[in-house]
Amino acid sequence: MLERAKEVLDIESAAILALKDRLDDGFISAVQLIVGCKGRIVVTGMGKSGAVARKIAGTLASTGSPALFLHPAEGVHGDLGMVTFQDVVIALSSSGETEELTAILPVLKRVGAKLIALAGRRDSTLAQASDVVLDVSVEKEACPLGLSPTASTTAMLALGDALALAAMEAREFTREDYAVLHPGGALGRRLTLKVRDVMRTDDRMAVVSEEDLVRDALFAITRAGAGAAAVADSDGKLVGIITDGDLRRHMLEDERCLQRRAREIMSVNPKVISPDQLAAEGLGILETFKIGELPVLDEERRPVGMLMMKDLFKAGIV
Repeated sequence: MLERAKEVLDIESAAILALKDRLDDGFISAVQLIVGCKGRIVVTGMGKSGAVARKIAGTLASTGSPALFLHPAEGVHGDLGMVTFQDVVIALSSSGETEELTAILPVLKRVGAKLIALAGRRDSTLAQASDVVLDVSVEKEACPLGLSPTASTTAMLALGDALALAAMEAREFTREDYAVLHPGGALGRRLTLKVRDVMRTDDRMAVVSEEDLVRDALFAITRAGAGAAAVADSDGKLVGIITDGDLRRHMLEDERCLQRRAREIMSVNPKVISPDQLAAEGLGILETFKIGELPVLDEERRPVGMLMMKDLFKAGIV
């Protein structure tokens, strides 16, 4: 079993590496068609090639090239109506003679869509009808019977990824652009979620005056269900922070601690952040300095929120 697995991997790896030597100006032309497309990239294929086509369409769509999958058998029954002259069609077929694909070629030509073929034969019907042909032929399939598409579909998938990512780079598609298209993913949240979206405010944050008693800070932290209280001066500007850890340490050292002023036990010059910064930046500060709370200040250095590690966990930033 292990020997068979190793042989499969060797054959499929060789199929991908062989593509490198066949890359030419046709690949550049294909990328230019994709980047210059005013409509959508329509990816189509039948059977195993169809499964690969779906994946390529997904990769294109998620990297800045609007794309969709067209099932060729459904295409001859009306779905070709989704293809316009502004679209670019990418058709996958190892033989280039897949009946369902060749049946839609005349309509695609009539509509005026540009056609890129990922085919295993340059003399095939599909290749002859295409504007650009990319050779995905393989020396042999990994299937010991030579029947099941294996190395050929791996080659198609790899070349499809190469097209999508080359087009992404040509578009100057950024991490921020990617995040916009993936708002539900961890990367999307890291690149789009601001501190103001996650921070605790109003009754869920604790703020005390520097002249308040430490007891008042304890009550404020407890009421807010927080882990720290921001300490402000008479103008409402931040001057320090008192954490629940500070309270425990001082209470162990001094039984009268609760009657002292907040300014006497607060930590001065705490790390702070702006509400308009990325929540991921706040995470970086919390992790770097091994703290659990981060006061959020407005332009006047007044506390407007508190960023807590456990809230970042809930938001999926961590």
